[in-house]
Amino acid sequence: MAIKVQGERWFPSEISFSDEKNDLWGDWYCDSEVGKLRAVLMHRPGFEIEGITEDNFEEYRFRAPMNPERARAQQDALADIYRAHGVEVHYVQNQRMDKPNAMFMRDLMFMTPEGAIVCRPAIPARRGEEKAVAATLASLGVPIIKTINGSGYFEGASAMWIDRETVIIGTGSRTNESGANQVEAELRNIGVKNIIRTQIPYGSIHLDGYMNMVDTNKLLIFPWHVTYDCAKQLLDLGIELIELPYIEELKQGMSMNFVAIEPGKVVTPAGSPQTKALLESHGIEVIEVEMDEVMNGWGAIHCMTAFLQRDSVGIITK
Repeated sequence: MAIKVQGERWFPSEISFSDEKNDLWGDWYCDSEVGKLRAVLMHRPGFEIEGITEDNFEEYRFRAPMNPERARAQQDALADIYRAHGVEVHYVQNQRMDKPNAMFMRDLMFMTPEGAIVCRPAIPARRGEEKAVAATLASLGVPIIKTINGSGYFEGASAMWIDRETVIIGTGSRTNESGANQVEAELRNIGVKNIIRTQIPYGSIHLDGYMNMVDTNKLLIFPWHVTYDCAKQLLDLGIELIELPYIEELKQGMSMNFVAIEPGKVVTPAGSPQTKALLESHGIEVIEVEMDEVMNGWGAIHCMTAFLQRDSVGIITK
């Protein structure tokens, strides 16, 4: 009769998280700003924006009070464009009703190849929005690989994918050194080799205020805000820098606040003809949608869209 040996005889699996993620969690993934867009997370503005008035709009960092129904209609039109291009649109559930900025989802999470980084907003008026985002991500089955903690604060638009190995991280009024360091550590842990650190200048709060990818190797920039060191590293990687000099369209029309739905095709706020012509002259297809009401909250298309799934663009080579 065989003698049964008591005790633990199990050994841990050596399979990496990324290799089993699709089977256990789903194919949530992002290593690009331009790879074919498959799924996004948005927050359809609810009751919370109805309390913005002439007396308090500056307290919430709004440009002006917002017409709620018109703002919702403009966001709905954007969501319809996404759906028409095969993008699944998910919405945050049970968001707080005292957070009128919660529609600007890009600030609240940053997606990676292995899951989401849940952000911690800088301004007091936005603190707490991230809790509903984390709960929604969990309900969808999106892995959360990091929540910004300690003394750090970090908003998702302070980081931008260039390719699988390269990410720009900016520090400024919405992201401090502690928050940036936490994000850098997570990205390096999942294989990002090149972290381009840059300072977000006074006059912009996020990277998308002065740079945004339009194709796998093309970056639209506002040249007066891009540091030399950042530009040089991008040029060395083989990125073409398209210079946008139209300050009025950039600042008032938010013409750089767009989302690429695939390489070389962007959906952008209507009303910036010079920016549109510049993009088209570089082979970029432009889809316009009215955003003037949403822009009263000092945000537009890119601000409202958190990526959940994009096709990989791999690694850019010259």
